[in-house]
Amino acid sequence: MRVHVVDHPLVAHKLTVLRDEQTDSPTFRRLTDELVTLLAYEATRKVRVEQCELTTPVARTSGVRLSGPKTLVVPILRAGLGMLEGMTRLVPTAEVGFLGMIRDEKTLQASTYANRIPRNLSGRQVFLLDPMLATGVTLLSAIRYVVDQGADDVTAVCLLAAPEGILAVEEALGPQAPVTIVVAAVDEALNDSGYIVPGLGDAGDRLYGVA
Repeated sequence: MRVHVVDHPLVAHKLTVLRDEQTDSPTFRRLTDELVTLLAYEATRKVRVEQCELTTPVARTSGVRLSGPKTLVVPILRAGLGMLEGMTRLVPTAEVGFLGMIRDEKTLQASTYANRIPRNLSGRQVFLLDPMLATGVTLLSAIRYVVDQGADDVTAVCLLAAPEGILAVEEALGPQAPVTIVVAAVDEALNDSGYIVPGLGDAGDRLYGVA
């Protein structure tokens, strides 16, 4: 497993504004979208391509294009939905699946309430979108699900991660797992309620409100 913390001044700036409790939901949504596009640039560095031939207005040449099967982007509902457009802006040909998962605030265990993912993911690269890697339970469940369906390369794109969550995922999957976590920052720790500190609060609530 590999963890990549994106070190870029624009990433740090946008994340700082997201953390501010005074940032309203419309601004939070817009900045999340922008930040995810920056993270997606790093997350797709090893996207699979193939050689191709083409003709420019001047001459014949060679280049590369995305190879099949198509990559799959999977936002983990509900908060991951706010990251979808930022990701697909960079990879518009990707297919999109959905996983609805909820964490029990008492047990901190995750359960699935919605699933719209192809049953056969053999040989496919999958990008999971989840703003917060806190305890790691939700992301780990999602990773295991897509791997069980045949995915052989999984990248999780997160805004923030806690050391405890990263460790939990790595211990569960093993260091050789074909999994990459791309994140804007790794924060200090989790509090007793399982929230990332200093964090940015509940990403879903800040994106969409508490309804």
